Amino acid sequence: MPARAAVILAAGQGTRMKSARPKVLHTVGGKPMLDWVIDATEAAGAERIVVVVGKDAAEVEAHVTARLGPGHTTVQDPPLGTGHAVLAAEDALAGFEGEVLVACGDGPALSTDEIELLFGLLRKGADQAVMGFETPEPAAYGRMIMGEDDHVLRVVEARDATPAELVITACNAAVFAARAKPLFDWLAKVTPNNAKHEYYLTDIVRIANEAGADVRAAFAPKEAFMGVNSMAELAEAEAAFQAKMRRELMDAGVSMTAPETVFLSADTRVAAGVTIEPFVVFAPGVEVAAGAVIRAFSHLEGCTVREGALVGPYARLRPGADIGPEAHIGNFVEVKKVKVGKGAKANHLAYLGDGSVGAGANIGAGTIFCNYDGFDKYDTHVGEGAFIGSNSALVAPVTIGDGAYTGSGSVITSDVAPDALALGRARQEEKPGWATAFRAKKAREKAG
Repeated sequence: MPARAAVILAAGQGTRMKSARPKVLHTVGGKPMLDWVIDATEAAGAERIVVVVGKDAAEVEAHVTARLGPGHTTVQDPPLGTGHAVLAAEDALAGFEGEVLVACGDGPALSTDEIELLFGLLRKGADQAVMGFETPEPAAYGRMIMGEDDHVLRVVEARDATPAELVITACNAAVFAARAKPLFDWLAKVTPNNAKHEYYLTDIVRIANEAGADVRAAFAPKEAFMGVNSMAELAEAEAAFQAKMRRELMDAGVSMTAPETVFLSADTRVAAGVTIEPFVVFAPGVEVAAGAVIRAFSHLEGCTVREGALVGPYARLRPGADIGPEAHIGNFVEVKKVKVGKGAKANHLAYLGDGSVGAGANIGAGTIFCNYDGFDKYDTHVGEGAFIGSNSALVAPVTIGDGAYTGSGSVITSDVAPDALALGRARQEEKPGWATAFRAKKAREKAG
């Protein structure tokens, strides 16, 4: 198989997004759109990836460098159109003689399936491969002027099209493939003779045909090429991702009673046999094992839920939470960076931050791991089978031994030995008749 490279266009200003964040770094499924495209090209075997950025795109450059390492970006300055943007990658691909894919960085639905269709046309002898889709409402998409046998004669942008061309329903998906040398030869001949006075990438179709090249089209569903240019379109892309992800999980054996209310991330991993109740959010970095139940209105991020565990309703699992087999994390319980052992329970109104809870331990309602002193974080460790009384404040660093108890309402500031009872509260004092005397006094004051 010939060597493969990818040029990803990410120099657009994204002005319609009306956001300080660069367009391609907005997320779908918790992952930047640009990363979706990079993932697809890597999965298709691209050994060299060049991301074309604008002159004021330090944030995008930093993101690409963190993801791919240095040397994977090139700057388009000034921005003179898509053809000019691809031409800006020529130096970065100097010496490369394989096949090049060109795609947009704001196309999170692009997959290896569509990419392989294009590379497949090159393997069959095409000189240039163009991706398209059919839609009854082409709107502002470029129209593909087709010949016989999937030959593409040219692509016309909507604002440059004639009335007859505007009724064409075959649309350009803005994904191309060709061998490196002819690609850059065609790009060198593109001129800005159009309504926008820009160098259109689509002009290489006509130029290649005029040079006698074989230009072919592959077609796929429109949904695979959903571009994002506004917040409304970003929401549409998110909705499409969520619907696809929910369907995949349910097909794999995950139960959702109201799937339309469950929100997932690109890296969410949920095993068969898991039950997810309504209104659950999976932020990035969540893995849920078989038999677990995630009850309604829970929020999970960067955590692991193991076999048979019960989470929620109204629970929050933050990064580093590791909920052991058959453990219970109940309503209004927040867990952050705590490993909860098998069968342990924190059923109501608790904060567990930094530390561990041993197998079979019970965390009473109102318990707080006091893990932060305003400067540093400290660990709390609750031993196996320990019982933490309601409304206990465990001031870290502190360790509660196996089988130990803390009395309800206690503030625990020192380690507790195994099987001991720790009390950290004032002795109760009772004054007989005090309430009667107090009420009488207040009544006299009010009357006087």
